[in-house]
Amino acid sequence: MHSAEREQLILSIIEERGFIGFQELDQRVAASPATLRRDLDRLAGTGRIVRVRGGARLPEGKSDEGHLTGVPFHENIGRHPAEKAAVGRAAAGLCAPGEAVIIDGGSTTLQMCPHLADLGLQVLTTSLHIVSALLPQPSTRVTIPGGTVFREQNIVLSAFEEDGASRFRASKMFLGAAAVGRHGVMQADMLLIQAERRLLQRADEIILLVDSSKFEAPAGHVLCDLEEISTLVTDDRLPDACAQYVERAGVRLVVAPVTDNRAARS
Repeated sequence: MHSAEREQLILSIIEERGFIGFQELDQRVAASPATLRRDLDRLAGTGRIVRVRGGARLPEGKSDEGHLTGVPFHENIGRHPAEKAAVGRAAAGLCAPGEAVIIDGGSTTLQMCPHLADLGLQVLTTSLHIVSALLPQPSTRVTIPGGTVFREQNIVLSAFEEDGASRFRASKMFLGAAAVGRHGVMQADMLLIQAERRLLQRADEIILLVDSSKFEAPAGHVLCDLEEISTLVTDDRLPDACAQYVERAGVRLVVAPVTDNRAARS
């Protein structure tokens, strides 16, 4: 393969994923490691990519500086608290005792934690807020992957495969989102999407937790299609039109009453 063809292939892979680790690139592009490093150096020299430890990323992001695109956690936690509390309680009710689960970082998934103490779960999470909430629960085992701490969201993320999560297998992943619509589940930052896509592959069932304000909200990047979600948990202020397209996508809809949080109705 000519160098120009390799460079175009490398660019297309990075544009698709946002980030690429060198080992994964070596598996996908037919060239020697030394040749790939020279290709990456040339692309970085022209400003089309940015070399980072272990691989490369698109240049427009600033994730290597410890920042993520999106609303900081301390601001997001105060938005729609009653709705998020109702969604978190309903989602916790979907857990079975002793399960291995993944809990995505976010202000809505955090609301699950007070209701998990008696279940003896094995939890993998990237969120330091969730780690703190689960630590007082003696029967809950907590695992975190390796990576960089992003202070605004208080989460640990890695752009690469070797983050320690590859051996964890979950029956369920509880996922948050910046927005959700007919075109899919969305997040604002490509590094977050890269990390979450790997976690999606570690779970048998994907459960999306979003309060009703997240429907049709603006966001930049599609994490996954709506059809990839098995269950969506939201609050009872969800517009009927949104409920209809969720159900048409084959997604089970669980609606948690905001004014009466005693149970979720599905």
